[in-house]
Amino acid sequence: MSKSFIEAVHYIRIPVKDLEQSAQWYRDILGLQLLTITEDPFAIIKVNDGPFLLILVPTDDDTFAHFTIGNVPAFSIGFTSPELSKFHTHLIENGVKVENIKEDNGHAYFHFFDLNGNKLQVHW
Repeated sequence: MSKSFIEAVHYIRIPVKDLEQSAQWYRDILGLQLLTITEDPFAIIKVNDGPFLLILVPTDDDTFAHFTIGNVPAFSIGFTSPELSKFHTHLIENGVKVENIKEDNGHAYFHFFDLNGNKLQVHW
């Protein structure tokens, strides 16, 4: 096959315990746009001007949007931020569990956790 039938990634689903509280956290703390909370129920979060969406899905199961390697959480969703240090400080000031900023060959990044314990990464 010379060309994929897949055009782009449209959305990623993230498991959450409290849909309303989590939707507000993604809006208020991460600054993303909450488009709607549906009757199904799930929340649709828009990531800036692009076509990419995060879908928050409520569940009572003990599950996460990350996986583990050697029983250590490993992120599966990575964001970019041109103001990495300011974003890091913002998360700390808002009581978010964050790891230290790390650098690797000119690439800076850090990991943080949402209200539900989903491990996420941001880099620049």
